[in-house]
Amino acid sequence: MPEYLKKRFGGQRIRIYLSVLSLVLYVFTKISADMFSGAIFIQQALGLNIYVAVIALLAITALYTVTGGLAAVIYTDTLQTIIMVIGSFILMGFAFNEVGGYANFEKLYMQAVPSKTGNISAECYEPRGDSFHIFRDPITGDLPWPGLVFGLTIQAAWYWCTDQVIVQRCLSAKSLSHVKGGCILCGYLKLLPMFLMVFPGMISRILYPDVVGCVDPKECEKHCGTSVGCSNIAYPKLVVDLMPDGLRGLMLSVMLASLMSSLTSIFNSASTLFTMDIYTKIRKSASEKELMIAGRVFILGLIGASIAWIPVVQAAQSGQLFDYIQSITSYLAPPVAAVFLLAIFCKRVNEPGAFYGLIIGLCIGLTRMITEFVYGTGSCAEPSNCPTVICGVHYLYFGIILFVISCLIILTVSLMTKPINDKHLYRLCWSLRNRTEERVDLEMDDWVDNQDSGSEDSDEEPGFCKKAVMCFCGLETKKAPKLTKEEEEELKKQLTDTSEVPLWRNVVNANAVILLCVAVFFHGYFG
Repeated sequence: MPEYLKKRFGGQRIRIYLSVLSLVLYVFTKISADMFSGAIFIQQALGLNIYVAVIALLAITALYTVTGGLAAVIYTDTLQTIIMVIGSFILMGFAFNEVGGYANFEKLYMQAVPSKTGNISAECYEPRGDSFHIFRDPITGDLPWPGLVFGLTIQAAWYWCTDQVIVQRCLSAKSLSHVKGGCILCGYLKLLPMFLMVFPGMISRILYPDVVGCVDPKECEKHCGTSVGCSNIAYPKLVVDLMPDGLRGLMLSVMLASLMSSLTSIFNSASTLFTMDIYTKIRKSASEKELMIAGRVFILGLIGASIAWIPVVQAAQSGQLFDYIQSITSYLAPPVAAVFLLAIFCKRVNEPGAFYGLIIGLCIGLTRMITEFVYGTGSCAEPSNCPTVICGVHYLYFGIILFVISCLIILTVSLMTKPINDKHLYRLCWSLRNRTEERVDLEMDDWVDNQDSGSEDSDEEPGFCKKAVMCFCGLETKKAPKLTKEEEEELKKQLTDTSEVPLWRNVVNANAVILLCVAVFFHGYFG
């Protein structure tokens, strides 16, 4: 994704900015949150210390990510998805059986109140009146409906369309139909969490109101180790206490498979971003082998930073992991979403506009985020004393405001500065997507694979230790055959071919329409 921005705008600063920001977001939201989630489950199931659990989880994940690369990640993800979906359906069946069906579930949830409440206000421990509605009050709602519709859409555009983790998988597909099919299958799977995760989590509160619904800080500290709330342990507790022994083991593997699946993708993408966008600026003549080793070493540093961030995740947003992830994304992602959206659909946007939009947007977002961390997000029982002028706006509304400001800055600065000639934009923006002329790049790549240099002794048989290291890092010990210029052109043509077989194009397009209709129905029904 940073490489696209470099081709679209030229220069280095936007590409480096996006790479660094992506890596920071990985630490703040993805890696630390995933490790924390997995550690909670291991802690509930085995009673281990949270940091011992994190290290165990990472050791397994890092082993097959480093050894196998992207191919291993995709194959294991596919297998783990099947296990996850089956295991989650089984747990959902057990959970609904325990409360006597959906109608009874609705009634019992509204009565799920903890027995120890102290002198805390009832609104802090009684279930919300709008608990079974997606669209909630725009002022008093915990997820106000305008923020849900527009704020989360901005986040979704950033994550699903411009995040390296998702895009890297799409670019590994064999054809455009495969990409579309994968995305649509993902869309169908994304309909399931409401039934497989949200409802069982709510049932967990019905069954264990004193633990999952705790409100007294001392009680919460006793049950889950944090004073702001214990909603994060709702699902793991349901698994550990409700399922029989054999199925409990299956669900343990399901949860860990889910988290390792996310972590492997992030590690692989973070390695790519670091090596291609940062390391090559330091070592312009680095060989492909050196880049692969540097990427794997970098992952270890990233993991260390993420472990150090876990205590912040644990205490943020009243102990609710979902709110923590969405709030951080609302503070940092909207400017990136604005740049990509305008880069594709508005060819008039240029490098100064994009850069200043990103930088000013980042400063505004960091102001809110840092202030929130300094004062703490607090909880209903112990509210934060963060100034209302900064923290008073809901984070989803803040994301919308930040997106609009970023767009205005990008367009204003672009219109005040020199436009980019069309010859540099062929197939890089929507209006020029079908042009067949050769594109003149604004700037040449600053790294070229240097595998031929220093290879006088390349024909020698490597020693045992070197072979073992090469095998572990997934590096080839034999050099690939040298391609002629004609063969390279043919290979490039195959790699960039976006044509589709008419039958499969129609199948995936029809499924896209069906998926949208199902999604609209669910939003209407649960709205």
